[in-house]
Amino acid sequence: MTVHLRREIEKLRKMISSLATHVEEHVDKAVCSVIDRDQALAREVIEFDPLIDDKEVEVEEECLKILALHQPVANDLRYIIAVLKMNNDLERIGDLAVNIADIGLHLATVEELVIPYDLEGLVARVKAMLEKALDSMMQMNSDLAREVGAADDEVDSINRRVYPEVQAAIRKHPDKIESLIRLLRVSTNLERIADHATNIAEDVIYLVNGEIIRHTAGEGK
Repeated sequence: MTVHLRREIEKLRKMISSLATHVEEHVDKAVCSVIDRDQALAREVIEFDPLIDDKEVEVEEECLKILALHQPVANDLRYIIAVLKMNNDLERIGDLAVNIADIGLHLATVEELVIPYDLEGLVARVKAMLEKALDSMMQMNSDLAREVGAADDEVDSINRRVYPEVQAAIRKHPDKIESLIRLLRVSTNLERIADHATNIAEDVIYLVNGEIIRHTAGEGK
């Protein structure tokens, strides 16, 4: 690797790290806006989203610039391809956080209701998955990345129980159907965040070990 390419790779590493930090904060504020009925946090997430979009574009442009100017090979090429994929997953997680914040903004304006499923437990597991996926990305730690995939099964299991619990709550409180459906959408968006965290972890495994597991992760279930 030339000195110039090494500098460009390090710059790219800092850029994707910065994006990951912002996205993680985005998710945290979005779920807090729902749990705490905090409109200010919800608006902050929504208003901050264009900045995340800009950062995602900047990372992509940096990757394409490196590919065009330096024509990297072997590990460097694999790293840039992995960053391009992780960059896309981070941007999608940011969009899902906005979806949750939109719901939080609405729920804060209506009568408070008892959440019919373990939202805080689901949030804790999804945030732990995301944190572990991003840590594995920063540390290039494939062992840590593998733990993310294992945790995804638990999130899926919890999410499968959410629908019947919300359905039962709708039967009991038909006057609150709109808010309950929005709460169901919160769980759906959280599950999708977990899926994107899993994608990031799988890309880390590819980057570190050259092992593609995306199409084999569901085997044996």
